[in-house]
Amino acid sequence: MSESVKNKGWAVTFAGLGINLALGILYAWSVIKGGIPESWGWNNADKALPYAVACIVFAFAMVPAGKLQDVIGPRWVATIGGILTGAGCIIAGFSGSSLAGFVIGFGIFAGIGIGFGYASATPPAVKWFPPQKTGMIAGLVVAGFGLASVYIAPLGTWMLSFFAKATGAIDTATGKEIIEKGVSGTMITFGIGFLIIVTVLSQLLKNPPAGFSAAPAAKTGGNSKPHVEMTWKQMMSGTQFYILWLMYFIGASAGLTFISVAQDLGKRSLGELAFIAVAILAVGNAGGRIIAGMISDKIGRQWTLFICFLFQAAVIACLYYMQAGGGWMLIMLIVLFIGANYGANLAIFPAVTKDYFGLKSYGLNYGIVFTAWGVGGLDMPRVNGMILDKAGSNGLTFVIIICMLVVGAALTFASRAIAAENKA
Repeated sequence: MSESVKNKGWAVTFAGLGINLALGILYAWSVIKGGIPESWGWNNADKALPYAVACIVFAFAMVPAGKLQDVIGPRWVATIGGILTGAGCIIAGFSGSSLAGFVIGFGIFAGIGIGFGYASATPPAVKWFPPQKTGMIAGLVVAGFGLASVYIAPLGTWMLSFFAKATGAIDTATGKEIIEKGVSGTMITFGIGFLIIVTVLSQLLKNPPAGFSAAPAAKTGGNSKPHVEMTWKQMMSGTQFYILWLMYFIGASAGLTFISVAQDLGKRSLGELAFIAVAILAVGNAGGRIIAGMISDKIGRQWTLFICFLFQAAVIACLYYMQAGGGWMLIMLIVLFIGANYGANLAIFPAVTKDYFGLKSYGLNYGIVFTAWGVGGLDMPRVNGMILDKAGSNGLTFVIIICMLVVGAALTFASRAIAAENKA
């Protein structure tokens, strides 16, 4: 591989990381919903709806986006994603107090845009590097999404206040309306800013030239180049896909269900410094993606997943006992580990999709695998809420998730056996 090719590969990698940093606007919703005034008449379910719609639309938009970027290339698909994400936020910003406007704008338009951008960031990057670096490169690209809340949360809070002041919407006695009246300006500004950022960085996303082959590195204990190139139909006709999908569902369910629990513990223990818990969670999320990706290049994807599943089960068991109280430093460590184990899934599963099913249809194949994340994020947090409403505590959720994680760890052996059989 020539030096110029190496440089282009890293340029594509960091462009993908930058795009994901911007697409992390999904995490801004927790701040935005806190600025929605009571005069809008939204209840808690209403405030959760645009985010929930965005998550599920994002997950399932990955399927057509993955197919499209396989056909016309990542640059154009990511550009469309940037335009849709920005337009969606702008539509929401101009919707006033309309819940439908926020669902259509942030939930549907921005959700599709995030899916299109996210689907286009990783595939071109991993194609520039040998198989022994797939995990590291995938981890670097997706780390941007996990790290986004570190800057988006404080920036969103500042913008809410800034636009409230700019419009004179201040209660001089209490100052209460400073935050509540800045929603529209914040959404519009986010929309314009991220439209520009994503569309500009998208122009750097390029697949290697025809006939290009990354020079193979020395073989390690990690993963070798795939022996087959599968279409989505071929992928879904085998048992391996369903095992991977179920494992991804388990890993995503555990992380997405208990991230909010861990954050609440952080708020309880740190009070006004609760933003530290959010930052630690984000660092764990991003760091877990990079570290797990690199480890999986050395010891294999399935062994890394096995470790992460059992580690997450142990961390969630500790979280259960920590709910009764505990030192803030220990709680922050729990928050860090939950974020790291969850983030590991977002690096390993794109890498293992490439390993097992090849590069030719990689975008579409990973888009289909990624639906496991969407289903996990939609179903299990809701199940947790139902258990909490019915029983008054979520202890049963802890038991269910821990059992699921143990099953996930066991499934890594079945997945490894199928992979070995396919290579024979």
